[in-house]
Amino acid sequence: MKLIYQILISIAVTQNVSQGMSQGFESERIFKEASIQLDAVIEKVFPLFGPIEEMKWAPGWNPEIIYSTTGVVDEHMIFKTKGKFEEEEDYTWVVSQFAPEHFSITYSIHTKERIWFVNVTCSTQRGKTIAKVKYTFTGLTNRGNVRNKMALEKMFENNLKDWERAINHYIYTGRKIEE
Repeated sequence: MKLIYQILISIAVTQNVSQGMSQGFESERIFKEASIQLDAVIEKVFPLFGPIEEMKWAPGWNPEIIYSTTGVVDEHMIFKTKGKFEEEEDYTWVVSQFAPEHFSITYSIHTKERIWFVNVTCSTQRGKTIAKVKYTFTGLTNRGNVRNKMALEKMFENNLKDWERAINHYIYTGRKIEE
């Protein structure tokens, strides 16, 4: 896992030097987290946060698998998704930490302008599952800093209650919620 972080940091440093850090660039780190309540036991809910199982409940989620030893979810699995901003390249995702015994998964995602981490940790509460989701963004360029702020605001505009609705809809119906 340390090797992946070292490679990503090396890529980021190389990109920043080539894009003129001496021109006043200062990397910004921002983060936000929220908890959602899901109406099923943790053993049923936690797998839904893997990249393949997420396709069952998340509208528009369609990862392109680059490398996996299981085809479902595994540590160091690599996949891509489409960028969300105009003229933004695809996002490269790495499952940087996968601890199903602790109901925890962390993704490292990057482009040449920004890097971010998504951590999901699930716990049990009265027969239901509480999923704590944390996003941590770091800009690698000035434009990356701006995009991170926009992405974080958009992601949390409903405090992840849209995730809660979509996952609970899937739990109750076995179908993906309409977009």
